Amino acid sequence: MLDQSQAHAPCEGDAGDTLQGGDSPPAPRRGGFYLPVPAKFALVLALAAAWTAASVWLSLPWLRELSLLAGLPLALVAIGFIAYVPGFMNAFLIGSILSDRRPERRMVIHYPKVDVLVACYNEGQNIADTLASLAVQDYPGLVRVTVIDDGSTDDTLALARAETRRLANRTVEMRVIAMPRNGGKARALNHGLAQTSAGLVITVDGDSYLRADAIRKLVERFLSDPPDTVAVAGAVLVRNSRHNWLTRAQEWDYFHGIAAVKRVQSMYHGTLVAQGAFSLYSRTALEQVGGWPECVGEDIVVSWALLGTGARIGYCEEACLFTKVPDRLVQFSRQRQRWSRGLMEAFARHGRLLFKPRLSTLFIWWNLLFVPMDLVYTLVFIPGVVAALFGYYWIVGIMTLLVLPLAAIWNGIIFRVQRRMLNRQGMRVRRNIAGFLVYSLCYTAILQPVCVMGYAAEVLRLRKTWGTK
Repeated sequence: MLDQSQAHAPCEGDAGDTLQGGDSPPAPRRGGFYLPVPAKFALVLALAAAWTAASVWLSLPWLRELSLLAGLPLALVAIGFIAYVPGFMNAFLIGSILSDRRPERRMVIHYPKVDVLVACYNEGQNIADTLASLAVQDYPGLVRVTVIDDGSTDDTLALARAETRRLANRTVEMRVIAMPRNGGKARALNHGLAQTSAGLVITVDGDSYLRADAIRKLVERFLSDPPDTVAVAGAVLVRNSRHNWLTRAQEWDYFHGIAAVKRVQSMYHGTLVAQGAFSLYSRTALEQVGGWPECVGEDIVVSWALLGTGARIGYCEEACLFTKVPDRLVQFSRQRQRWSRGLMEAFARHGRLLFKPRLSTLFIWWNLLFVPMDLVYTLVFIPGVVAALFGYYWIVGIMTLLVLPLAAIWNGIIFRVQRRMLNRQGMRVRRNIAGFLVYSLCYTAILQPVCVMGYAAEVLRLRKTWGTK
């Protein structure tokens, strides 16, 4: 889908001027009528609720028919999580994206030094490319890259040492820290945090490739956002999308699904995951919450800990990093199970966020609904599809289509928004029709049962490892 051009925009601002980090000229005024974010939230919420009410009215014949078969409570649960809840979510996302008028990134006059932590384990095939992309960043300030090898059993450590010696330059310092044994990603990141000192900390995965302007834009976004912002998630896109059908489908997931949801969440001041693959954090905020917790979903858990302090987490869709995604179903299953377990860990440690009075609380409840949605999809909807193939339309039939038309509208709107954003950066969206067909028709049928397996693994307290990203 994406043409990964290495061209980058000229640096904004003059690093030689004397204003301190965070000082910047005022953002340009936008023309037209401006609606405050809380008012947008209320309006979009009302429209989404109205759509859901209309869906309920349209689905009454379906509800009556299914109630005769399964009883009213089970029918409500099934239709609610197959149609009503996803319909509400899609309506809310559409309204939010259409009303998003975020402030532009401001020109920064002084760029503070940043520490980049690259925690890696058995990334011998990828670490050289990651370091090469860090060495050519156009960031005007000092970048200090610290590679933390977490007891790799391949040649990651030797390669990292050789590449850091070769690539270090005037604006990018590089070094390698070797952990004595494998202790997990959180422990590696915390060790790197303790060995560095810059006020801004960026995490990058060891199998990634950053566009040359990625760090600059991430820092500019952080310095342009409201003063209570303590972290900013970058945009993670797929690097190996041409490999097979699975990576082609994941390209749409990252570009079309994950990125869009993060953008909406940041609009309401609460991106829920500053992902470890590429995010910026305030060192003070990280130290306040005790760094990354030692768990399988360290990035979501630390993000929720930061939100629990009342702080804001933003998102920079223009700061792009390309990562290698799993190209085999077994790897993909492990990754998404890890993400599901991370979500449950976040609720176990920071479930009080469900009752915190702020706009982003809606998305905490949203994530809570993922668990029953995944269960109903796996245990009810997929069997309903099979039944429909044999002429039994109790669960999946014409009414299913009538109450779920927003998915197509959502796909079209977010595609247009994302394509416009990428075009502004000199990237283009390539044709990936096969990937879109898999993503739209089959991806959920693979993803949601895998998530259910992750929930079960967490409930059963099965062993946790790095697994895959």
